[in-house]
Formats: sequence, C-alpha cells, structure tokens
Amino acid sequence: MSTYDNMLSWVEDIKEKNKSSAAALTVIKDNEIVLEHYSGFHSNTSNSQPVNDKSRFNVASARKSYLGLSIAFALYEGKIQNLDDYASEYFKDLDPYILRDTTIRHLVTHTHGLDENSEGEIIREFNPGEKWTYRGINIKLITQLIHNIYGLPFPELMYQKVFLPMGLKETWWESKDSDNLVKVIIDPNKSAEDSTGSTGDGMESNLFVSSREFALWGNLFLNKGEMNGKQIVPKEVIELAISIHTPKNLAKKFPRNGMFWFVQDIPRELSELGDRVPSDSFQILGITGPTLLVIPKYNVVVAKMYNKRYNYGNENYLYYLKEFSNIVADTFR
Repeated sequence: MSTYDNMLSWVEDIKEKNKSSAAALTVIKDNEIVLEHYSGFHSNTSNSQPVNDKSRFNVASARKSYLGLSIAFALYEGKIQNLDDYASEYFKDLDPYILRDTTIRHLVTHTHGLDENSEGEIIREFNPGEKWTYRGINIKLITQLIHNIYGLPFPELMYQKVFLPMGLKETWWESKDSDNLVKVIIDPNKSAEDSTGSTGDGMESNLFVSSREFALWGNLFLNKGEMNGKQIVPKEVIELAISIHTPKNLAKKFPRNGMFWFVQDIPRELSELGDRVPSDSFQILGITGPTLLVIPKYNVVVAKMYNKRYNYGNENYLYYLKEFSNIVADTFR
C-alpha cells in the first residue's frame, strides 16, 4: 500500500460523487514534489482533453490568497497604516453610516458584516466583529483598495512582485478560452462552461492555475517567501498573510483567518480545517473544488483540484472539507 493511497482514493471518490469530470493532486514534501496525480477530462462533453500537468483549473475563491498577499505587502510597505484603520478612510465614496466601525481587519477576516442587495447596494447584516460570514463584497472592496493605493490591479502587482521572480507561467486571470483551461461543471446534466472573465483586473472569479503551480504557491508561504535559496517575498510579508488577524472576541465556533487564509489554532466547529490538523497549518478553498493546504509541522503542501461548482455534501459539506485535511494530516503524522 502506497503512503498516499488514502488521499488518492478520497480524491477520486469525491470526484465521482460530486460529478466532477477532472481532478488533480500535487503533494510537496520537504520542497520536493513527491506526488502528481491527474485524472479525468477538461469537460464532461465528448472528445474532451485529458487532464495533465499543464491543465489549468479555475480556483474560484482560492484567489483570495493572492489578494491577501497584496494586502500584506500594502501593510509592510506602509500603503495601509494599520489593520485597524477604518475602511471609511479608504472608501470615501461609500456611505460612512453603512461602513460604520468596519476596519481593514474585519474585511480580510470575513467579520465585516457587509453584503450586497440585488441592486448592488452595500447593506449591513450585522455589526463588524460580531460574527463571521462568507460574502463577496469584502473581496470587491479589497480588490478596489489595492488598485487605488498602488495604481494598478492586484494581479499585475502580484505578477511584478511574485509571479515573475517565481517563474510562474500557468497562473493568471483569463479573459479568453484556450485548450489548457478546464471548464467548470455547474449542472452535471449540462455541458461544462467556460469560466473565463471579461477582464484580468482581479475583480472576477477567473484565476486559472495548474495544480503544480498552485502547490508551488503554497510552498512559497511554507518557506516564508523563499524559493530555491532566494528570498522572493520578504519574510515579514508572508508572516502577515498567514498570522491570525480575526478579532479576539469572536465566538469560539467561528474559523480564524489570516489575510483570507483559514488558519488553525484550535479545532473549531465552523472551521474548514479538521481537528487532526496541527496548529499553525493554513488552507484556502474555492467553490469549484480547489484546496491548498499547508502544514508547516510536517513540511508539506497539498494542492487538490476539481472542476465542479459547489463542494460535495450539501449542508454537510464542512464534514468533507475537514475530512480531506484530516486524511492529509494522518498521512504525514
């Protein structure tokens, strides 16, 4: 029996149960790729291309880890003075009453209490720091903020500061379909869809990444910004991105976040990290099935990819998200 059999069988089992047409798994241990697994096809239609090491998946909300690093850079470089700065200082065109006491900290830890109504107006669901809720409005605001303070979209900022020195070639926000892009299945009874966007400015959910480069992205964080003996990103910037910034008085059941990353301190009821995952581990997920899990204690990074919108398990989906991270932790314990 291989070391990775449990992981592989879980990945393939959920692929079938969730009716994903594609799956990929890359494992880096001690800075070496020790496993690459590719299965299925780029779409659920006939004559679709088989998944391979060049296949690029739409990582959906996992793109927040890239945006989060932009915020860490902005803090490190003094473009943002403090995580506890009021958001109203940076968004002069928004209703200060709606923003009220919302801080940058609230925005990056999903504790802001804001949402959008059907007309696209910002509304308040709860007072900042009172609860934890996953919404899209904070991502729009932070994306806009980075553009405003740097004078360029955050993908371009990441390209200049990180992607280029890392040598990444399969990580980008795509506005045009191509052969190496994996389609997204929304309804298993219908053909998978092109999920490219209209722009590459980071406002849309159109970041495509190969499984290998997704894992290398996680490995950069594991190594505190170092790659092949070179400091690509200042160590302090990485530490800002993966340290817990959640308001301290938040109820115990809610997850803890760094700059959007889910960070393990203790097992928590509504966290997406399993109870057997060591503290200081961190993870980012997407609705189309990607998971990027980093476990510093075991010096391991795991990148998992699917192409099916919505995670398997319906209202019990958290169980399956936790189960995968627990299987990874068990594999390396």
